Amino acid sequence: MKELSKKNTFFVGLLLFSMFFGAGNLIFPPFLGQLSGKYVWIAFSGFIITAVGLPILAVIIVSKSKGLFNLAAHVNPTFALIFTALIYLSIGPFLGIPRTGSLAFTMGVSPFLPKSLASSPIPLLIYTLIYFSIAFWLSLTPSKLVNRLGKVLTPILLVLIFIVFIKSLITPIGAFGTPKGDYSSFPFFKGFSDGYLTMDVIAALNFGIVISSTLKSMGVKSEKSIISYSIKAGLIVGAMLIIIYAMLSYVGASSRTISLNAQNGGEILTSAASHLFGHYGIIILGVIFSLACLNTATGLITSCSEYFTTLTKNKLSYKTWVFIFAFLSMLFANIGLTKILSISVPVLNAIYPMAIILMIMFLLSNLFKGSKYVYILGMSFTGIFSILDSLNQTLIKSSTINSTFNLLPLYTKGLGWIVPALIGLILGYLIHIFKKSHTA
Repeated sequence: MKELSKKNTFFVGLLLFSMFFGAGNLIFPPFLGQLSGKYVWIAFSGFIITAVGLPILAVIIVSKSKGLFNLAAHVNPTFALIFTALIYLSIGPFLGIPRTGSLAFTMGVSPFLPKSLASSPIPLLIYTLIYFSIAFWLSLTPSKLVNRLGKVLTPILLVLIFIVFIKSLITPIGAFGTPKGDYSSFPFFKGFSDGYLTMDVIAALNFGIVISSTLKSMGVKSEKSIISYSIKAGLIVGAMLIIIYAMLSYVGASSRTISLNAQNGGEILTSAASHLFGHYGIIILGVIFSLACLNTATGLITSCSEYFTTLTKNKLSYKTWVFIFAFLSMLFANIGLTKILSISVPVLNAIYPMAIILMIMFLLSNLFKGSKYVYILGMSFTGIFSILDSLNQTLIKSSTINSTFNLLPLYTKGLGWIVPALIGLILGYLIHIFKKSHTA
């Protein structure tokens, strides 16, 4: 068995970080910082639970369960097939990957275009064609990702973010303002629910397959060692994410006076970078967004392709799947960032609670002896609520459903799924005890 050096373990951690740290990771912390104002660190503490803690926990759980499908199969094999495919497709070509390309264009290219060109669809089409061609090339050889992403692109990205943060400390932009909206009433819970938007729990469920194959290509063969190094890489990523998120949240919180009408974190960072570095700030920010988004797109294309290659039992080659996902992502990226973000919120609100409760059940499985009843009812109650709530918020918009759901504790804070999940878990456990007593 080959042991990885601390240096190589760190580079695997950098690879995992590069796959995590993309579009949402850049735009949501500054927006949280600006809206939460003087409550920024309260909101931040809730944010890192769902944006850092849960994703790292997901990496560990997926490693221990030897893959997302095996994890979901505790509920039901058919559910595992559908849920796993849904996770990969939503974080992949239908949402997550296109968002990286659209955001990279919006932040890295659009600011330099004349207004007549910026409003035309042609520049975005040309940019995404080049962008996803590069992502396609990088994804063709997963064994080289550590060298290309972990050792080169990610360190450059981190240095640039650090430069922006240090400059904001040396020449402060402004004071923290008064919290706005839900951040003034319940900043912790608002930060907690906003952590969903990074999509990192969903991404973490996917990335385990890439880390596993990367470790195997580096000579690590035993399952125990793969799990061990995956956990170490996850902890490295967790520490790095907390530091970077804190920096970005601080920049956002101190930038209210120069970006009062900002609609998202990208606009806030643009204002901050311009204020700190002038015209060069936009260039720096453009490089940051381009590198971060490209890293994540490569990781997502790789993980989706490896999964579907296995799912189709190699009837379609890995390279074919890479091309399919890169091409589909390019097409969907051209609907624009605003549209992609509007779609992502209801999809994430439906999927996230299901992913969280699945992980919780796996962690507690020894308490209920891995009973199918607990898994099935826990997931059923959570899934029915989260899907119905998401549909109601976007399509149904029923006042009856709203008034009923408003009776649930924490519903107004975005955590209404907790009570249905608990009901499902308790009912499942009671049935488990009843069945056990009648078979004894």
